[in-house]
Amino acid sequence: MKLTITYILFVLCLGTLQLHAQSLQDIEKSYTDFAKSHPREKVFVHTDKEVYLAGELLWLKIYNTDAAENKPLDVSKVAYVEVLDKQQTPVIQAKIALKNSTGSGSLNIPLTLNDGTYTVRAYTNWMKNFSPELFFEKAITIVNPLNSAELAKDKAPIKYDVQFFPEGGNLINGVEAKVGFKITDSFGNGVDNARGAILDQRNDTIARFKPMMFGMGNFLLPVTSSYRAVVYVNGNTINTALPAVKETGYTMQVSALHSGEVQVQVSTTGVSDNEVYLLATNAATLKVAKASPLQRGKALFIVNRDVLSNGVNRITIFNAQKKPVCERLLFKRPQADLNITSKTDKPVYGQRAKVALDLLSQGQTPATSADLSVSVYQTDSLQKGPGIDIKSYLWLKSELKGNIQSPGYYFNNVTPQVDEALDNLLLTQGWRQLDETSTLPVLKFLPEFTGHVVRAMVTDSITGAPAKNVLAYLAMPGLRTQTYAAESDNNGELLFNTKDFIGNEELVIEPKPVKDSAYVIKLLSPFADRYSTAIPSAPFDFDNKKADALKKHSVEMQVQNIYAGNMLRQYFNPGVDSTAFYYKPYKTYNLDDYTRFTTMEEVLREYVRQTLVYRSRGHFAIHISSGESGILDDGPQLIMVDGVPVFNFDKIVAMDPLKVQKLDVIPMQYFYGPSNTQGVLNFKTYMGDMGGIELDPHALVVDYEGMQLERKFYSPVYDTPDKQSSTIPDYRNVLYWNANAGTDASGRNQLSFYTGDQPGKYVIVVQGITPDGTCGSSYSYFEVK
Repeated sequence: MKLTITYILFVLCLGTLQLHAQSLQDIEKSYTDFAKSHPREKVFVHTDKEVYLAGELLWLKIYNTDAAENKPLDVSKVAYVEVLDKQQTPVIQAKIALKNSTGSGSLNIPLTLNDGTYTVRAYTNWMKNFSPELFFEKAITIVNPLNSAELAKDKAPIKYDVQFFPEGGNLINGVEAKVGFKITDSFGNGVDNARGAILDQRNDTIARFKPMMFGMGNFLLPVTSSYRAVVYVNGNTINTALPAVKETGYTMQVSALHSGEVQVQVSTTGVSDNEVYLLATNAATLKVAKASPLQRGKALFIVNRDVLSNGVNRITIFNAQKKPVCERLLFKRPQADLNITSKTDKPVYGQRAKVALDLLSQGQTPATSADLSVSVYQTDSLQKGPGIDIKSYLWLKSELKGNIQSPGYYFNNVTPQVDEALDNLLLTQGWRQLDETSTLPVLKFLPEFTGHVVRAMVTDSITGAPAKNVLAYLAMPGLRTQTYAAESDNNGELLFNTKDFIGNEELVIEPKPVKDSAYVIKLLSPFADRYSTAIPSAPFDFDNKKADALKKHSVEMQVQNIYAGNMLRQYFNPGVDSTAFYYKPYKTYNLDDYTRFTTMEEVLREYVRQTLVYRSRGHFAIHISSGESGILDDGPQLIMVDGVPVFNFDKIVAMDPLKVQKLDVIPMQYFYGPSNTQGVLNFKTYMGDMGGIELDPHALVVDYEGMQLERKFYSPVYDTPDKQSSTIPDYRNVLYWNANAGTDASGRNQLSFYTGDQPGKYVIVVQGITPDGTCGSSYSYFEVK
């Protein structure tokens, strides 16, 4: 089971209350208070398709939600997206801007990647505080036409694994237990073609079992001794021991009553407790808290399913010392669905024909506005159908560890058999061993409320030790003033809260000089350095039929990149705020409005009334006056060139004034984060290149990628006979991508696009969510002939 915030809160309750708590209400209050102050985010990513060729673009839409209720959450303003290879090494990384809880972007698949199954993962800075198991992850296939012939040679023999999961966590001597099991292959896929038996120490058969669905099932076991299992899988025999039987402890049995309620029976052996407690929670909300006396080693709880949260609920039993001793997951189906209908005006189209697409979203009311994303792509032997959908991910997969086969199965055509298969999933993949030694995570990563936070480390240049309380500045030289200040914490870490940092920029990070001190600054990666438990991915099943499709797609991709390459490199204007951090300056001197002097000293002396240039101990210095009063204040000033602080005023005086276009003056005390200065001067050059000033040797200068500049999806329009008869080939296999295809208040939206020169079957995939957290998806098809 993923180490969710729920479990973290359990541990908090234990650590603070196990010695001092007097009542169940203490646990409730501690849990609730902490949950409110530590909200958890959950991310879902919709990609335009599932299989990519090296050299293609991957289009994506990010949905950020509150983990408790899956409602859109507008807190973080940046999402981090990575593509990992089978060694979990990032091969692509990007920062995607989030606005109103969503964001969109694209990833260029490098031509250097090998064939294989890769993982797309996404998370926010705040999510880095918790387990990487909570990050969004999905598998994609990347095929490189240059080396795909080698795929068939890379097939290792399949190995099988069997695991057993006692309900509640433990097998207790003398207490009958339900035991879940899961049989998987080398790639984590469930195996149904299997059967097994449980043998005791005398080799007597105690129970027989076989999988119900996806390699999972359960059986009842009268626990009296140690057991082993013999499992037969596709001609292989596996012998393995069951979990050890404990002589003392707790166990639980959960069953559904006809009344719709849930019965939880707790059984104990060899314990002295008089009372046990039950807590029912979801990702971040406490729903039920009850106490029950132990009578003859047993306690019974009845839980009203109606009061549980939609989705995955965790039932945890605490002993009298407020320590968790048993746990079980339950699932409550969401009460409302987002029904999305996507309908084309025709089932079949010709080449370069217009397709009219009507979208309708219906939730708890007939007309429901929804935030939607739409992808239209060709399906064939190479390109798989749609992958995981937003509903099954947010409500189920995001709360469970590991790969879930066909998560949509548990939501489509719900039957008693599907409910039983879902319970087996929760009994197995939702199982975990409770650990009383776990501690709370250190919340070192803050939410990025306004934009990307650039992290750096400052150390003493002599000792190498982290340097605390060091004031440093980050600047991006250019025509737009981008300057940020930060003070290092006890660990020497600097956090620069940037705004509208989009695209690649040159960063200059420098500490403010301190007498008899020298510092070294190192940039820190904003990407997570922890990874989820890796399950080897199945190799791409490459056969002759796929080889023919690959050759076709490879030629088409190369042709498309040649003829439409320029159109694929079109970007939206990000519309950034160009205002400097000091907003409107007290006075701006446009130097072209004045007589041009040949030295900067003359410029400042002759017509910049708020400054006084003088020499001290052989060096130039400056005073900045306080507004109109003419009173000069002593103290540090912030003097910049194109937004880059310059602490040696001799360099300012040595500048060529003919390279400076204007000067902004703020002649007053100015507070900017941890920076407190007696006035600000910002010299702005014509070229935004700092006029050739040499930077301080202690400054760190590095190219850095900010949030991604959003690319425009290329979708040609054939609305005239000349365009339809154009000889320029159109070999698109993704006909349409729209990350912002939301419906209006009537629940409707009308879209249109044109087919290309590729006959075949196309799928329309729509994912979306409403403001109240109702989510859904739809799939429809049409043909091009």
